Amino acid sequence: MKALVYHGPGAKSWEDVPDATLQEPTDVVVRVDTTTICGTDLHILQGDVAAVTAGRILGHEAVGTVTEAGDAIRAFRVGDRVLVPAVTRCGRCGYCLRGMPSHCQTVGGIGWIFGHLIDGTQAETVRVPFADTSLYAVPEGVTNEQAIFLADSLPTGYEVGVLAGNVRPGDTVAVVGAGAVGLSVVLTAGLWGASKVVAIDTDGFRLDKALEFGATHAVRAGPGAVADVIALTDGLGVDVAVEAVGHPETLRTAVSLVRPGGTIANAGVHGSPVELPMQDMWIRNVKLTMGLVDTVSIPTLLTMVANGRIPAENLGTHSFTFGQMEEAYDVFANAAENHALKVVINQTGQAAVRP
Repeated sequence: MKALVYHGPGAKSWEDVPDATLQEPTDVVVRVDTTTICGTDLHILQGDVAAVTAGRILGHEAVGTVTEAGDAIRAFRVGDRVLVPAVTRCGRCGYCLRGMPSHCQTVGGIGWIFGHLIDGTQAETVRVPFADTSLYAVPEGVTNEQAIFLADSLPTGYEVGVLAGNVRPGDTVAVVGAGAVGLSVVLTAGLWGASKVVAIDTDGFRLDKALEFGATHAVRAGPGAVADVIALTDGLGVDVAVEAVGHPETLRTAVSLVRPGGTIANAGVHGSPVELPMQDMWIRNVKLTMGLVDTVSIPTLLTMVANGRIPAENLGTHSFTFGQMEEAYDVFANAAENHALKVVINQTGQAAVRP
């Protein structure tokens, strides 16, 4: 089969590798029909994730079809259309039982294993461990292009941003960074009744998209951005500030935006240390949350997508085929100049730029 293989920092190639096969009775093999690229994949290529070694197949998001099932599999069968999420869970360890499969002890102490600790989903087929407790059936009427963003981006924005930020009815919410995760926060903050959702970014295209996705205000990042956001509140700041970029300066911006007693929810992936003004934060009684997505919200989000409440497909701005994997990476790595949010990569079909 063909797969995208990591060869060390800055190096990758779409090449022939052995087919994915069953290794345990709890495994299935999935033919990957649709996949995408995550910002974490770019961090890996920059050498930020030391656990990813040369020879690893990248990717941790897929929608596909079960082609083989281990003897212990009970929930799925060959031919089922399934969502392969970013997080794998055994369903039995202490962390899985407490709703934190992101730290499943059975799969290695961290639930994010695809494209990280085992071969990933940017391939024609993928082995899925603990499939009965990890996969999700895709409902009829939900397209691959909708479901693919429920593998990581949408649950990350919802769980690590909205839920961890404890958004409540009437709250004001600032989203620092209007990329895929930030826009996922915008798409889902309204589910908890946020009265204002302010998107902050340097990119005008992303700010326009944020308004399309339900943001009430869009603010261009810059020297006056904090003052502009504060002016949209009662002068005290927002109830919840979500950082969705992963840079030291954007996290410090989120800290500056939140009111006393508010919450800063860090959803961005950080590759370098961040110095924070703790001397100011403690006396304002603010809370800082962070962490990996658990993907436990996928059933809820699937229902909302199926019923037309969340237009997940709008996150996709470009379509490619598997044979254009390298081109897809180039577009995604240069998202601003290409007006790209997320790319959809299908095993068959044709390339397209979406309106």
